[in-house]
Amino acid sequence: MEVSELVRKAAKNFETPFLLIDLDIVEENYKKLSKAIPGCKIFYAIKANSHPRIIERLRDLGSNFDVASIGEIRKLIDLGVTPDRMIFANPIKREKDIAAAYDLGLDLFAADSTMELEKIAENAPGSQVVIRVAVENTHSDWPLSRKFGVDMLVAVDLIAYAQKLRLIPVGVSFHVGSQNYDPHSWSNAIERVAKIFYWADRNFGINLKILDIGGGIPIKHVKPIPTVEEIGHIVLQSVNEYLYGVKGLQIFAEPGRSMVGNSAILVSKVLLRCQRGSEEWVYIDAGVFHGLMETIENFRYEIQVDGKESEQKIPFVLAGPTCDSVDKVYDDAMLPYNITLDDIVYFINAGAYTVEYGTNFNGIPSPKVYFVQDLK
Repeated sequence: MEVSELVRKAAKNFETPFLLIDLDIVEENYKKLSKAIPGCKIFYAIKANSHPRIIERLRDLGSNFDVASIGEIRKLIDLGVTPDRMIFANPIKREKDIAAAYDLGLDLFAADSTMELEKIAENAPGSQVVIRVAVENTHSDWPLSRKFGVDMLVAVDLIAYAQKLRLIPVGVSFHVGSQNYDPHSWSNAIERVAKIFYWADRNFGINLKILDIGGGIPIKHVKPIPTVEEIGHIVLQSVNEYLYGVKGLQIFAEPGRSMVGNSAILVSKVLLRCQRGSEEWVYIDAGVFHGLMETIENFRYEIQVDGKESEQKIPFVLAGPTCDSVDKVYDDAMLPYNITLDDIVYFINAGAYTVEYGTNFNGIPSPKVYFVQDLK
């Protein structure tokens, strides 16, 4: 999302910090992915941004949804999404959440351990399961495979064990890591997990039908990114090359950031500029507890300062408004040399994992949410 005159006007009229979202961009992202991978069943990962208006727009477009808790499931049901349009993709679930989801009619679960399969078999008997496989995450900003997924041989054992537990193993999933910049990460992953389909068939007579390619499609921040079309082309090419023998194969995708990230701008304001030792510091009314949690791992947003885009930039320590020393956004933010009190600061493409991470720490409210559609 660009800093348009509408955004600038909102920055002058609304109290900061706030997130301004364009629902039309969300719709465009959904349609682009649908076109890039024809026939793909899209499960939007609502952890990225679960605002009801985003869910409703995607619901009406025909999207399915990736959920991680019973709270997310109930939120979707309240918004008119039926459980058959959900996958409980979190491989670490509470037993009572599994049972509650099953009672509501959800019967598609992810797992990556024997204990998780046993929990599903006990609390959601006869359900379908997808086994999560660990794949290379090197080219991503947020690697995930250390916490989630198993190697291929373990995956095959889990598939067999699922069948023994009278569950229905239907496929495998993987995630190449959030913000992955190398489209070949998907082809490498598909080549790897394709072997599981053939091993499961040959060794146990289990016919897997679902290839879940997870998320990881990047949005534009400070690095060049491949397009959705480029990633889609490689996915289809890899499926044709490595899974040509699997009849009735269904591709799933679980986009989060790529569905909503570029749909919004986080608007903040300078509260203080000062010098501490040899360092120049700028404090703003957003921070790691109020919209910018991902920066704690040095996730880099493009930053613009209103009216000072062409000014010379120098390094600042950029920090949030709370009295916690953890509330530091960047040690080396390049900002206009003359940035000062009440300047408006824009964090571009901040629609994902901003308001979801928000807190009321120190009694400071999370960023409010507004929509472009209400301002036109």
